[in-house]
Amino acid sequence: MRTADGTGLLPAHPPRKILMALTSHTQLGDTGRTTGFHLPEAARPWKIFTDAGYVIDLVSPRGGGPPMHGADVTDSVQMAFLDDASISEQLANTRRPAEVTPSDYEAILFVGGHGAMWDFPGDAALARVTRDVYEGGGVVAAVSHGLAALVDVRLSDDSHLIDGKRLTAFTNAEEEAVGLTSVVPFPLRSRLEERGGRHAAVSHFEANVVVDGSLVTGQNPASAAGVGKATVAVLSQLSGWAAV
Repeated sequence: MRTADGTGLLPAHPPRKILMALTSHTQLGDTGRTTGFHLPEAARPWKIFTDAGYVIDLVSPRGGGPPMHGADVTDSVQMAFLDDASISEQLANTRRPAEVTPSDYEAILFVGGHGAMWDFPGDAALARVTRDVYEGGGVVAAVSHGLAALVDVRLSDDSHLIDGKRLTAFTNAEEEAVGLTSVVPFPLRSRLEERGGRHAAVSHFEANVVVDGSLVTGQNPASAAGVGKATVAVLSQLSGWAAV
């Protein structure tokens, strides 16, 4: 089919993109142990997103190479994530939030891992990106401790993004079960509820995904793939575009 300019080339559609946010924080409180983003919580949604035709970009609060934990070399999805050329290149030098153009993205996903509890909250640039994606008609998604990113996000009317929204996150009981209640800087479920979030939990460490409009949340690492699938489903509904 020949175009009006006579070139015979149809204009290329811009890639459909999702931004995944990873923590930059390395230390698990004063325990002497290290932390970072939880690899399965990044790899499983990434697989869902890429299979649906999305291009994935990474961002972290401090940029550079984000710390990682939870790798399982027997998990083909995790290894595929790490072996992907684009992901590998970005993990070596992620962008900072101030370098991101929110309108480039249809969704932002906050990956869990305990490190997120320290550097996601209070990051003004990350909150700005989140607000702009959400108010621009995109999806905000988060898994487990990734919801720490949402405790301080305010919309243009100064209301909390999560006020009145149904959501789920790593529970206080799950934190107690892993022995880190006195280590994390605040109880995540409690803080989300203080901001007006309507938390819905299931039994410890079981998969649980909650969708409220264009907010998609998962309770724990077992929920990561479900959050990816729910995010793609919501995006398809919003755009009328069928993922392939």
